[in-house]
Amino acid sequence: MSFNKRLKEARQSSGKTQKETAEIIGMTPNAYQKYELGTSEPNLTKLVILADMFNVSLDYLLCRDDFIKSHEVYADEH
Repeated sequence: MSFNKRLKEARQSSGKTQKETAEIIGMTPNAYQKYELGTSEPNLTKLVILADMFNVSLDYLLCRDDFIKSHEVYADEH
């Protein structure tokens, strides 16, 4: 899964609209929409705010949870 899809999924699970989310993080709805379309990416500050707002980890938002799990399996094999 990609960042933009995870972001949209997290937002929808929280019950927030794109407009509400954009207002909370201090940007226009059009600028936020680009995050979910995958044509733009947030800076670190906005990433942290988004993760906190949706009560998810940065690893989850950035799709690193799968990466971490795959490395845990590899480490367990040795």
